[in-house]
Order: sequence, then structure tokens, then C-alpha cells
Amino acid sequence: MSKATVSASQSARADIQDGIDHSEPTGHGNSPAAWTCVIIMLIGALIASIAFVIANTPIFIAGAVVMLAGLLAGWVMRKAGYGVGGSKLKNSGH
Repeated sequence: MSKATVSASQSARADIQDGIDHSEPTGHGNSPAAWTCVIIMLIGALIASIAFVIANTPIFIAGAVVMLAGLLAGWVMRKAGYGVGGSKLKNSGH
């Protein structure tokens, strides 16, 4: 491994690395829609996991349905304005 310093010609900007611009934060989905989606899907995964261990197919399918419902709930909440940058989350100054 070389101990040579990186020249300025290799990277014109410090926030661009491997051709990806890292100057804007990604947000990571911190919104009521994302959290609701994840929590409902975790509950569905718990139900399906327990059903798998006790070998109960109908309850396993119910857990999978709950996971799909969580995905749908997150999508509906995002469309309603509760996603990242949504209209319901804007500060109105009140």
C-alpha cells in the first residue's frame, strides 16, 4: 500500500466520492409514514416468525398479510403528506 498523498487533481470536491454527491443529507426516512410502516411490518414479522416455529400455516399467512398492510399503510401515509418533506410536516409557524 502506498503512503503517497492524494493529489488535488483526483478529487476536486471533498463531498463527491466515487462519482456520488454526498453534499445533501439523505434523510433516512425519518417520518411518521416510515415509522408506522416499519412498526406494523415488524409486528407482522413477529407473528409470522412465531407461526413458523409452531408450524401453523394460517397464522403465518396472517403475519404476511399484516406485513403487506404495513407497507400499504406507509404508502398511504406518504401520499397523505406524512412522508419525508410532506405537506403535513411543514412548520406553519404556529
